Amino acid sequence: MHLVATHLPLILDSERLIGHFARANDHWKALDPKTESLAIFAARDGYVSPSWYPSKAETGRVVPTWNYEAVHAYGRLEIIKEPELLLPIVTQLTRRHEDDRAHPWQVSDAPADYIASQLKGIVGVVLHISRLEGKRKLSQNKTTEDQIGVITGLSMENPDLAQAMRKVRGEDS
Repeated sequence: MHLVATHLPLILDSERLIGHFARANDHWKALDPKTESLAIFAARDGYVSPSWYPSKAETGRVVPTWNYEAVHAYGRLEIIKEPELLLPIVTQLTRRHEDDRAHPWQVSDAPADYIASQLKGIVGVVLHISRLEGKRKLSQNKTTEDQIGVITGLSMENPDLAQAMRKVRGEDS
């Protein structure tokens, strides 16, 4: 057995995540509905240079690391192959990404026979969420001085991650 991962567009619909695989992607064939599955949603992340730590000058005992925020969604997977059940999934995904546009495209804009043929090329997936876990590593294990050094360094290279660290530290800026 080997691990397989596929990047999919998923959207939250009540207590489940919905999306689809290309039918040609063998990943869906390896899924076991009796086994728990995991979807990972990464937020901000980035490299942290040891040169940003004031403690580097004091001890030299520092190494690079990676800071991040993510959510892990666990649950039971359901595979959807029926076109009449796939159409609402595709429609909902399309609305999610099109509705804010000046001229949103809709599934109904394409000929029905074309959509029917396209639905034959995908397999729907529904993750029935059993638990969510937030993961965050934002230099919490470092001294206040080293955290400030990381924020200063990230402010130039990764401002969103620096802002996340400020927020966790209770800073307003």
